[in-house]
Amino acid sequence: MAADKVLEGVFAINKPFGMSSAQVIRDCQLYFNPSAVFAPLIEQDKLQREKESRYQKGRRSRAKQNIRVKMGHGGTLDPLATGVLILGVGKGTKSLQDFLTCTKTYEAVVLFGASTDTYDRTGRIIKKGKYDDVTRQAAEKALDSFRGKITQMPPLYSALKMQGKPLYEYAREGKPIPREIETREVEVTHLELVEWYEPGTHNHRWPTEEAEQAEKNLVDSVWRVAKRQAAATTTTDEEAPRKLTPEQQEEETKALAEYNSNKREAEERVDSLVSEEQPAAKRKKTNEGGAEPMMSGALGKLPPKGKGSNLIPPPPSPDTPPPWEGKGPAAAKISMTVTSGFYVRSLCHDLGEKLGCGAMMAELSRTRQGNFVLGGANCIEYDELLKGEEAWGPKVHRMLDLWNNPHAEAEAESKSSSEQSSAPVVQEEKDAEESKPVEESKPAEDAKTAEPAAEPEPASVGGQAGAGEEPAVAAAST
Repeated sequence: MAADKVLEGVFAINKPFGMSSAQVIRDCQLYFNPSAVFAPLIEQDKLQREKESRYQKGRRSRAKQNIRVKMGHGGTLDPLATGVLILGVGKGTKSLQDFLTCTKTYEAVVLFGASTDTYDRTGRIIKKGKYDDVTRQAAEKALDSFRGKITQMPPLYSALKMQGKPLYEYAREGKPIPREIETREVEVTHLELVEWYEPGTHNHRWPTEEAEQAEKNLVDSVWRVAKRQAAATTTTDEEAPRKLTPEQQEEETKALAEYNSNKREAEERVDSLVSEEQPAAKRKKTNEGGAEPMMSGALGKLPPKGKGSNLIPPPPSPDTPPPWEGKGPAAAKISMTVTSGFYVRSLCHDLGEKLGCGAMMAELSRTRQGNFVLGGANCIEYDELLKGEEAWGPKVHRMLDLWNNPHAEAEAESKSSSEQSSAPVVQEEKDAEESKPVEESKPAEDAKTAEPAAEPEPASVGGQAGAGEEPAVAAAST
């Protein structure tokens, strides 16, 4: 790789379980900042800052004075979830907004028999149901009603706001929400039950903590509204849900846009707090906005555990006593491809309601977002970072090259395939030439000289198609 090549673009990483999306960015920066791979990018940023006026340098906050590899992500994954997390580097961060509307593919494990306030195994039990008669056939039949275009209510613990306040805060405070939560139309283009776990054959567990009665009452009222809205086409005018007024609709749209904006700014501020490992008092002070590259010194060793690490306790060990008697409930792994705005854990919860037993999301993995596929050529494993730059450097370099020239891989594969298919012919010609007299073989050797192939024109940054982002904090949303 060229030592002076500035690498920018978009790639994906397999986010580990229990880690926030912002923490993944901080960990990447700890490795990228002191690396040879991104040294030209940092040097470019340093030269640009040296050209800034004193006023421009003064406007930069102290937290942003250190030079680091500029990074962002194209759609949050909750700590409970793993899988494809799209990352932008340098100018590639400008393309992250393009991932707001692309489809995503998920694999989720649904545990039957109980519902929680968060719709997943990290919450508190709201209610339990009878699960003895839940079978694979019954679950597959119930899934039929979730294919195609459906209406879905966001989880109460989502990041949506009402009157400028997140819904989950109403739940935590035990206060009634000011008005009904409006359901929204989403689309499920593919939905399949791929694996069935009979009772007693899996290690998934309900949480042991139950919600307080005030919270149960609030959640019950929200669920009743969801059922009434879903049945709006068959109800009388008196039973039909109240539609939002234009003012309320404008308020909700504005609040959601404000939340997403504040969330991105907050994550940028958090990312900017990544600092050197030496004590603050001994750090080199800079003047006029500070144009010193921030070198973490973390290359080649484990990054320090940040606040965004280990946020979710791991699944219980097999010898942990289950919170039920007998074999317990069944579980299922479901694969789905969905449009933007979809909440996977809402699907898990609603499936349990459809079966009359309750259900929650136990695991979640995003296997695809747009053209980024888990295990594909443009998605790196997080553990590669721990192996040092000699391991992750060539892979990240190749992925960013692929982003800037998406046709390069296809051309390389085509060329390789062509060379392999022509290898026997070339060998036969070589054997024939070796058997000829020297004076006859020389012209043949001269005839082998070929013109160099024309290099393909590089594609511009951001040429990758597809977009998407989940609604704020929800891990199971798109």
